Amino acid sequence: MEQEVILVDEQDQQVGVMEKMEVHRKGLLHRAFSVFIFNEKGEMLLQQRSMIKYHSPGLWTNACCSHPKPGEDIQMAAQRRLHEELGFVTSIEEIFDFIYKSSFENGLTEYEFDHVFIGIYDGNIEPDQKEVSDFCFKSLDEIKSSLTSQPAKYTAWFHIAFPMVEKWILERTEMEQGENN
Repeated sequence: MEQEVILVDEQDQQVGVMEKMEVHRKGLLHRAFSVFIFNEKGEMLLQQRSMIKYHSPGLWTNACCSHPKPGEDIQMAAQRRLHEELGFVTSIEEIFDFIYKSSFENGLTEYEFDHVFIGIYDGNIEPDQKEVSDFCFKSLDEIKSSLTSQPAKYTAWFHIAFPMVEKWILERTEMEQGENN
Protein backbone atom coordinates (compact mmCIF):
# COMPACT_ATOMS: atom_id res chain seq x y z
CA MET A 1 0.00 0.00 0.00
CA GLU A 2 1.44 3.36 -1.04
CA GLN A 3 1.74 5.94 1.71
CA GLU A 4 1.34 9.62 0.90
CA VAL A 5 3.22 12.35 2.73
CA ILE A 6 2.50 16.06 3.02
CA LEU A 7 4.68 18.39 0.96
CA VAL A 8 5.33 21.72 2.73
CA ASP A 9 7.18 25.00 2.26
CA GLU A 10 9.81 26.29 4.69
CA GLN A 11 7.04 27.71 6.94
CA ASP A 12 5.38 24.26 7.16
CA GLN A 13 2.45 25.32 4.99
CA GLN A 14 1.05 22.41 2.97
CA VAL A 15 1.77 22.74 -0.75
CA GLY A 16 0.73 19.27 -1.88
CA VAL A 17 0.69 15.52 -1.27
CA MET A 18 2.85 12.85 -2.91
CA GLU A 19 3.71 9.17 -2.57
CA LYS A 20 6.41 8.72 0.11
CA MET A 21 9.09 6.95 -1.94
CA GLU A 22 8.72 9.41 -4.82
CA VAL A 23 9.21 12.29 -2.36
CA HIS A 24 12.38 10.65 -1.06
CA ARG A 25 13.69 9.96 -4.58
CA LYS A 26 13.08 13.60 -5.58
CA GLY A 27 14.31 15.04 -2.26
CA LEU A 28 11.23 17.24 -1.72
CA LEU A 29 10.51 19.06 1.55
CA HIS A 30 7.82 17.23 3.52
CA ARG A 31 6.30 17.19 7.01
CA ALA A 32 7.70 14.72 9.53
CA PHE A 33 8.04 14.17 13.26
CA SER A 34 10.57 12.77 15.70
CA VAL A 35 9.60 11.47 19.15
CA PHE A 36 12.06 11.47 22.04
CA ILE A 37 11.05 9.42 25.10
CA PHE A 38 12.73 9.51 28.50
CA ASN A 39 12.28 7.34 31.57
CA GLU A 40 11.88 8.75 35.10
CA LYS A 41 15.68 8.54 35.57
CA GLY A 42 16.15 10.96 32.66
CA GLU A 43 17.56 8.34 30.31
CA MET A 44 16.61 8.53 26.64
CA LEU A 45 14.97 5.64 24.80
CA LEU A 46 16.93 4.69 21.69
CA GLN A 47 15.80 2.28 19.02
CA GLN A 48 17.90 0.39 16.51
CA ARG A 49 16.18 0.55 13.13
CA SER A 50 15.24 -2.77 11.56
CA MET A 51 17.59 -4.12 8.91
CA ILE A 52 14.69 -4.05 6.40
CA LYS A 53 14.11 -0.27 6.62
CA TYR A 54 14.37 1.54 3.27
CA HIS A 55 17.21 3.74 4.55
CA SER A 56 19.48 3.83 7.60
CA PRO A 57 18.87 0.14 8.45
CA GLY A 58 20.50 -1.05 11.67
CA LEU A 59 21.32 2.47 12.86
CA TRP A 60 20.42 3.79 16.31
CA THR A 61 18.07 6.74 16.68
CA ASN A 62 15.40 8.32 18.88
CA ALA A 63 12.23 6.45 19.94
CA CYS A 64 10.45 6.90 16.59
CA CYS A 65 10.21 9.07 13.49
CA SER A 66 7.71 9.12 10.67
CA HIS A 67 5.30 11.24 8.64
CA PRO A 68 1.71 12.26 9.34
CA LYS A 69 -0.88 11.12 6.82
CA PRO A 70 -2.63 13.83 4.79
CA GLY A 71 -5.28 15.39 7.05
CA GLU A 72 -3.86 13.76 10.21
CA ASP A 73 -3.00 15.87 13.26
CA ILE A 74 0.76 15.72 13.74
CA GLN A 75 0.66 14.95 17.47
CA MET A 76 -1.89 12.18 16.89
CA ALA A 77 0.35 10.81 14.12
CA ALA A 78 3.35 10.81 16.46
CA GLN A 79 1.39 8.93 19.13
CA ARG A 80 0.07 6.48 16.52
CA ARG A 81 3.58 5.66 15.26
CA LEU A 82 4.97 5.37 18.79
CA HIS A 83 2.34 2.71 19.47
CA GLU A 84 2.87 0.97 16.11
CA GLU A 85 6.67 0.84 16.43
CA LEU A 86 7.19 0.36 20.18
CA GLY A 87 3.84 -0.88 21.47
CA PHE A 88 3.01 1.83 23.98
CA VAL A 89 1.19 5.14 24.31
CA THR A 90 2.21 8.07 26.49
CA SER A 91 1.61 11.81 26.62
CA ILE A 92 3.92 13.82 24.38
CA GLU A 93 4.38 17.53 23.74
CA GLU A 94 5.97 19.36 20.82
CA ILE A 95 9.10 21.23 21.92
CA PHE A 96 10.45 22.66 18.63
CA ASP A 97 10.78 22.03 14.91
CA PHE A 98 13.64 22.21 12.40
CA ILE A 99 14.41 21.54 8.76
CA TYR A 100 17.14 19.16 7.67
CA LYS A 101 18.30 17.52 4.47
CA SER A 102 20.33 14.33 4.22
CA SER A 103 21.13 12.12 1.22
CA PHE A 104 21.69 8.37 1.52
CA GLU A 105 23.81 5.85 -0.38
CA ASN A 106 20.69 4.27 -1.92
CA GLY A 107 19.87 7.51 -3.78
CA LEU A 108 17.09 8.61 -1.41
CA THR A 109 17.03 12.01 0.30
CA GLU A 110 15.32 13.04 3.50
CA TYR A 111 14.34 16.72 3.32
CA GLU A 112 12.05 17.21 6.26
CA PHE A 113 10.26 19.87 8.24
CA ASP A 114 10.61 17.87 11.46
CA HIS A 115 8.33 18.45 14.48
CA VAL A 116 10.07 17.22 17.65
CA PHE A 117 8.01 15.72 20.49
CA ILE A 118 9.09 14.67 23.96
CA GLY A 119 7.49 12.39 26.54
CA ILE A 120 8.14 10.24 29.61
CA TYR A 121 7.48 6.50 29.81
CA ASP A 122 8.57 3.71 32.17
CA GLY A 123 6.35 0.77 31.21
CA ASN A 124 6.59 -2.23 28.91
CA ILE A 125 8.02 -1.81 25.42
CA GLU A 126 6.93 -4.27 22.75
CA PRO A 127 8.66 -3.31 19.49
CA ASP A 128 7.40 -4.29 16.05
CA GLN A 129 10.30 -6.35 14.68
CA LYS A 130 9.65 -5.03 11.14
CA GLU A 131 10.44 -1.54 12.46
CA VAL A 132 12.79 -2.01 15.41
CA SER A 133 15.70 -4.46 15.87
CA ASP A 134 16.57 -3.47 19.43
CA PHE A 135 16.08 -0.71 22.00
CA CYS A 136 17.73 0.60 25.16
CA PHE A 137 17.76 3.55 27.55
CA LYS A 138 20.96 5.62 27.86
CA SER A 139 21.96 8.77 29.72
CA LEU A 140 22.48 11.94 27.72
CA ASP A 141 26.21 11.81 28.54
CA GLU A 142 26.49 8.21 27.28
CA ILE A 143 24.73 9.16 24.04
CA LYS A 144 26.87 12.27 23.53
CA SER A 145 30.04 10.24 24.04
CA SER A 146 28.87 7.50 21.67
CA LEU A 147 27.85 10.03 18.99
CA THR A 148 31.43 11.33 19.10
CA SER A 149 33.27 7.99 19.33
CA GLN A 150 30.98 5.96 17.03
CA PRO A 151 29.12 8.45 14.79
CA ALA A 152 28.37 5.88 12.06
CA LYS A 153 26.12 3.94 14.47
CA TYR A 154 23.48 6.73 14.45
CA THR A 155 21.01 8.15 11.93
CA ALA A 156 21.75 11.44 10.19
CA TRP A 157 18.77 13.21 11.77
CA PHE A 158 19.68 11.99 15.28
CA HIS A 159 23.06 13.73 14.95
CA ILE A 160 21.16 16.97 14.26
CA ALA A 161 18.20 16.61 16.64
CA PHE A 162 19.96 15.16 19.72
CA PRO A 163 22.03 18.29 20.50
CA MET A 164 18.89 20.44 20.10
CA VAL A 165 16.89 18.20 22.45
CA GLU A 166 19.77 18.18 24.94
CA LYS A 167 19.96 22.00 24.80
CA TRP A 168 16.18 22.28 25.28
CA ILE A 169 16.37 20.01 28.37
CA LEU A 170 19.31 21.91 29.86
CA GLU A 171 17.63 25.29 29.34
CA ARG A 172 14.39 24.04 30.87
CA THR A 173 16.26 22.55 33.86
CA GLU A 174 18.12 25.84 34.42
CA MET A 175 14.85 27.80 34.23
CA GLU A 176 13.15 25.48 36.73
CA GLN A 177 16.13 25.68 39.10
CA GLY A 178 16.08 29.50 38.82
CA GLU A 179 12.38 29.56 39.69
CA ASN A 180 13.03 27.38 42.75
CA ASN A 181 15.78 29.65 44.13
